[in-house]
Amino acid sequence: MRKSKAAGTGAGKGDFVNTPLRQRLKEALLRRILGGHYHPGERLIELRIAEEFGTSQGPVREALRELEATGLVTNIPRRGTYVAEVMSEGLREIYTVRGALEEQATRIVTARQACDIDALQRATDLMHEAALAGDIHGVIEHSVTFHRTIMEAARNRLLFNIWQSLQIETRTTITMLTEGLDLVWIADSHQPIIDAIRSGDAELAARVAREHQDYFEHLPVPAAATASKEEAGKVRPARSR
Repeated sequence: MRKSKAAGTGAGKGDFVNTPLRQRLKEALLRRILGGHYHPGERLIELRIAEEFGTSQGPVREALRELEATGLVTNIPRRGTYVAEVMSEGLREIYTVRGALEEQATRIVTARQACDIDALQRATDLMHEAALAGDIHGVIEHSVTFHRTIMEAARNRLLFNIWQSLQIETRTTITMLTEGLDLVWIADSHQPIIDAIRSGDAELAARVAREHQDYFEHLPVPAAATASKEEAGKVRPARSR
């Protein structure tokens, strides 16, 4: 995968061509924070960042607001936005909450036979293809689609609203960028969930869905180390049984 200039210490307008601006900006800022380009306590100046990436301050402000929800940055009224002094434990603990939500949603859709299995399989296949191509954006996109499909199929507004509030896309990006995960294994780890839902055994499906999130919960809280997949070790998750 070609390494984006925006992901490192530099930035360029060309980096925004093939990926939506919001997503590219957010990932670039994530890489800079997690890679140590921005230091804990450093102020993040919207105008300067906007000029570096050749965009307006609006998208930068939006990206910083999303990062604030993850605990990576802190906004101080009338003073500005700063890199958090301490990496939030919430980056790991969020999977405890997410696991409980997806466990229940998977139980519901399996018991009711209410989930579109073909949609789940399609998302998993596309995830696998993206992983083989080293396309981290594609893996994240199709992973979020996979889990969103289950949550929406449960038709429980409270469950879905809480799940939605967890900033799933952003947190998935943080995990992928910091842990150097084996993308193919991540993609393929979704298949046992499909198989369990297809079996019609609601408790089995719920357990497999929970185990899928448990793996990420027990990863170390990311430190300020390089976020480059090329420089990180490959970690293979255990298959759900």
